[in-house]
Order: sequence, then structure tokens, then C-alpha cells
Amino acid sequence: MITNPVPWPNGAKCAVAITFDMDADSFLHLHRPSDSYKRVAAMSSLRYGPEIAVQRILNSYRDLDIKQTFFIPAWCIKQYPQTIEAIVKSGHEIAHHGFIHEHFNEITADEEERSLCKGIEIIEQYTGQRPRGFRAPLYNYSHRTTDLLIKHGFTYDASLMGDDVPYILKTDKGEIVELPTHWAMDDWPPYVHMSDIDYSMPIKSPQEAIAVFRSEFEAMYEYGGLLIAVWHPFVTGRLARWRETVKFIEEMKNKGDVWFASMEQIAAHIQKVRANEEFLPRVHDLPYYAGPVDISIGD
Repeated sequence: MITNPVPWPNGAKCAVAITFDMDADSFLHLHRPSDSYKRVAAMSSLRYGPEIAVQRILNSYRDLDIKQTFFIPAWCIKQYPQTIEAIVKSGHEIAHHGFIHEHFNEITADEEERSLCKGIEIIEQYTGQRPRGFRAPLYNYSHRTTDLLIKHGFTYDASLMGDDVPYILKTDKGEIVELPTHWAMDDWPPYVHMSDIDYSMPIKSPQEAIAVFRSEFEAMYEYGGLLIAVWHPFVTGRLARWRETVKFIEEMKNKGDVWFASMEQIAAHIQKVRANEEFLPRVHDLPYYAGPVDISIGD
């Protein structure tokens, strides 16, 4: 069903990346700037991520012997330096996720580049290296984002949903690798209920949520795709949910032919097999449209 499967390393049948967006309380301050400080219950829930869940996740990753990727807004990096230190010391990748979870398709060009540059500066300061990857907060990638990522030396993006395997984003400025996911692999729909930001979903059991994720994995495993989980420490890192998640990761690992890798490793592999002409990814010329789309019937 996948017409151009990727030749994964060591004959693996598919690749898996368990990525976490450690947003903490960034978006609460962004969306409720005048009174976020009063929303103590919401704050405590969001702080559970960096203060409790991340170390739990790191401990499990150590036991599972996998290295993965955390996408973190730069504001959160400054706010929770001990958490960042623990992630870096554990050998995991930290990638760019905006400055304070702002939506890149709702801000000006200057604001977008300023956010990107400030995030690069802070990530470099706290980790010792520039970020290689980017995920737009809430997937809100703009028509300018690809050019900015190319300009500032990123090798991959992880915001879009246009394929089951990696593909190429190309503009007249150059190109980068896209590592796609989709909403079925996000943990907000099954788990998050937060009235403080007007987001209310019926909360599912961990078993129900994992059943959705497992179905996605089984298809990727059968046809040679790329499975990217987009999870959040304050959500999936909760005790009952993480317990079931660890069981799910162990199931995937026990197959023996699944490649668990960080996002930068996957992007580097795609660049390698493409250069060797072992894999011919689809190329998306961006932006899809140069401006507002005329949908009038006309004459």
C-alpha cells in the first residue's frame, strides 16, 4: 500500500519515533496572558510534565535502551533548566518548538523569524548545539516557515501530515526533510480536558488510546512506514497512561525488526538513502499557494 517504502537500517520493517512536546505552561500564558497566574489548577497540571513526568519518561527510555526527541519551546527551556539538563545528560535530542508555543501562521514574518532565532539561541545555550529539527506549535506551520528553516540551517521539519513516509519540502531557497505524523498519533484527542483553554474532549482510558496507536503501528509495520508519536509529558506521562505506554513500546521492541531512532537520526538516514538513490521521496513544492485562493465561480 506504500508505493515507495524506505529501506530502513538493518532490514527493519518500519521506523518508530516516540516524540514528546514538553510545552509545560507556555501556552497557558500565551492564551490567557492577563490572568494565567490565577489559574493554579491548570498550572499544576501543566507543570506535572517537567517536574514529574519527564524524569519518569527518561527512566523508562534508559530501561528500554532508546534515544528519542523532545520538542521544547525556548521559554520552557529557560523556565525548567534542570529538566533540560536531565534530558541532555540522558543523550536525547532537543528540537525547536517555538518560543512560547506561538502559532507561526498567525504572527507576522518578523515575529516568526524572531521566535525561530531566539529559540535557536536558547537551545544552543542550554544544549551546546544548534537544533536540527523543528515542529510548529499545534502544527501551525506557515507559508514562510520552510524558507526560514532552510535559511537557519535546519535539516528536518516534523509539523506536517502529507505522507506515511518522509518526504521533501522544497522552495526556491532549498529543501529540507519532512518527517510526517497525523492527529491519530497525538495524545490530546483521547486524553486532554482543560477548560482553562476551552479544550474539552471525552477522556479515554489508556487501553482505548493505546488501541488507536497500536492500529497505526501495525499498519506501518506491515507496509514499511514511519510511526511518529506526538505526545506530551503532562498528558501521556501520567501514571496509568505511561504504564500502558511502556507496555506498548515493549511490544514494538520485542518484534526485533523495528528501528527506534531520534528524529535527527531518521532525517540523516533519509538524506543518506536518497543520496545513494535507494529511496526516492516525494517532493512538495512550497508554498502550496502564494496567496488567498479564489474560489469564486467566475463568469
